[in-house]
Amino acid sequence: MTLTADDLKATFDAFNRHDIDAVMTHFAEDCVFTTVGGSEVFGTRIEGRDAIAQAFVAVWTAMPDAEWADHRHFVCGDRAVSEWTFRGTDAEGRRTEAQGVDLFTLRDGKLVMKQAFRKQRPVIQTR
Repeated sequence: MTLTADDLKATFDAFNRHDIDAVMTHFAEDCVFTTVGGSEVFGTRIEGRDAIAQAFVAVWTAMPDAEWADHRHFVCGDRAVSEWTFRGTDAEGRRTEAQGVDLFTLRDGKLVMKQAFRKQRPVIQTR
């Protein structure tokens, strides 16, 4: 089984619908996700399909309008890249908008590593 750019597009479309079951379709049980922020050089490491799903749902809870806009994808062997613009507003009305990428490692048609990288921008205060 091979993961394709169309599979990644479907995953990001599911992110934008906040559909956790569809998002997790291509994640391996032993997947590792390193977030854009955290106390470690790699951000924060989240391990396992269930823990990763909980982290994604937490983003949607904290930012109900979260979206990964203008996403584009390519796959090359056992690696893949997704480019996107993240947009979201928290409960205090602070808006985040920044371009980013996910660098994926693939095994047997599944995502086994998702490393997220995002431009560092100040939070936008809404009026």
